Amino acid sequence: MHTHTAPSLDDLAEIAEAALTEIPEEFKRHIQGVALRVDDLPDDATLRHLRIRNPLGLLGLYRGLPIGFKQAGAVVQHVDMIFLYRKPILEFWRTRGGALQDVVRHVLVHEIGHHFGLSDNDMARIENEAD
Repeated sequence: MHTHTAPSLDDLAEIAEAALTEIPEEFKRHIQGVALRVDDLPDDATLRHLRIRNPLGLLGLYRGLPIGFKQAGAVVQHVDMIFLYRKPILEFWRTRGGALQDVVRHVLVHEIGHHFGLSDNDMARIENEAD
């Protein structure tokens, strides 16, 4: 990755893949089969559905059925997927500072939390208790 240019979609995907290797094994087995996709921005339909006006306001998204809601033998309609949005992540990183890898890891872990059925409020409470 070049330091004088913004990280590409592929660069962010590499950072996210590296972050996934750091996830404890007991969690890794539960995220097998969850696809990871890096896009520049969320699509218009997603923004409308979530009632988000500023596309830079959404850093990531989990789309799928949380593991606690899956039924054995059920036909899977869609692949569970974690989206990371490059431009919002880079803007967040630019304004907050720190290491880009830390921002990507934070967003990725947040979306994995949704895969486990945690709400935004649940995760905020866990983060506050950890601090």
